[in-house]
Amino acid sequence: MKIAIVGGGISGLATAFYIKQSHPEVQITLFEKEEKLGGKMMTQEVDGFLFEEGSNGFLSNKPDTLDFVKESGAEYLLLRSSDDARVRFIYKNALCKLPESPGAFLKTPLLSLFGKLRVAAEILVPAKEDDSDETLQSFGYRRVGKEMTNAFLDPMVAGIFASAPDKISVNSAFPAVVKLEKEYGGLFKGMLRKKKKEAGPGGVLMSFKGGVGAFIDSLANSLDVEIKTNMPVKYIEKIEDKYLLHVENFEEEFDKVILSTPAYESAKILNKIEPEFSVLLHDIEYSPISVVGLGYSRLNHDLKGFGLLTTSSSKKDILGVLWDSSIFTGRAPEGKKSLRVMIGGQRNPDLALKSDEELKQIAIQGVKETMGVKELPDTVYIKRWERGIPNYRLGHLERMDKLFKKLKKYDGLYLSSNAYFGVGLNDCVRNSKEVASEVLKNLKS
Repeated sequence: MKIAIVGGGISGLATAFYIKQSHPEVQITLFEKEEKLGGKMMTQEVDGFLFEEGSNGFLSNKPDTLDFVKESGAEYLLLRSSDDARVRFIYKNALCKLPESPGAFLKTPLLSLFGKLRVAAEILVPAKEDDSDETLQSFGYRRVGKEMTNAFLDPMVAGIFASAPDKISVNSAFPAVVKLEKEYGGLFKGMLRKKKKEAGPGGVLMSFKGGVGAFIDSLANSLDVEIKTNMPVKYIEKIEDKYLLHVENFEEEFDKVILSTPAYESAKILNKIEPEFSVLLHDIEYSPISVVGLGYSRLNHDLKGFGLLTTSSSKKDILGVLWDSSIFTGRAPEGKKSLRVMIGGQRNPDLALKSDEELKQIAIQGVKETMGVKELPDTVYIKRWERGIPNYRLGHLERMDKLFKKLKKYDGLYLSSNAYFGVGLNDCVRNSKEVASEVLKNLKS
């Protein structure tokens, strides 16, 4: 049995791992168009600073990634976030600590008295009667009010998806929240009931010594698969019960093919097999985002916290700032500090594609305006993602249902990436495990 996996990001590597874990005899070839594996899970070392180009870790409250790391033999790399990282801030008109208790919520300046009363009234809001899709903004306005949505949900969705409440489907992006309303009749009712059922500690943000790139290297080295980097797959054809991969300089036949590429890449690869695949995949939108890493030899700010997210109403050119050197040890040389500034997203897509110098100045001005940082960085690292994070627009689940129903007609062809059912590391690992299980089920039948 010959299996091809196209795409060497975390989804492709995890899928390969789970297949091999159960069926070591299967022959897997992994194709990656770039020189290095990892996709958006890349760590760059600059002047002793470690800057993540994308995600910096995962939450331990879901077992998927934690179990995966241990099973792959990389437990020695696990790095727990500092206690300071529990503290988070929102910048609206000023920098405000995110309330962590009912008492703190009552005192927060992020909402007016009316806004707080409207949130409290959520328990009286009737549940939605149908399963129709709605934006996060519509959901938030309906359940907790306009103020809460604009002050809390707006920066939250910018931080996770680089999106905006009116541009993302709550059903696709936050299915657990929709489930609370559906099962319990409201958010607060659901959270209280779930808290009684699931008493215990919450999740902790985890990462890896040496950054996420260190885990990618460890995982790749542990896999008994043939890895071909600098090998872009141009397209594939269905030849009877096989698939013919057309790579840059050769062709090769496989029994099964798993595409772990971004949706827009998968669209090109599948166009000759089924043009409608291409249409549905191209319809998945991506948010542009740039990451600007700033390293300081001297910085007076104590950076006691995870960082900050801005609201749309603040009219700032940055989405947020991660206080990297305070979140995880080893991100900055001894005695130095580092930040990562997020720019662009659905809120300001054009800003993400500015020149390096412009992005640097936006980042420096952003930390000055939101944090009061006047010192200039000694080190700057910029990563620009023209198509960064999938944005699950209204109707996403319906489109995915159509896509995957059509995919089932092609035995031996699979899709596995963050474009479909969750963008976080836990989501990618869970989805990869499910795809691997589907592949293995078909192997046995």
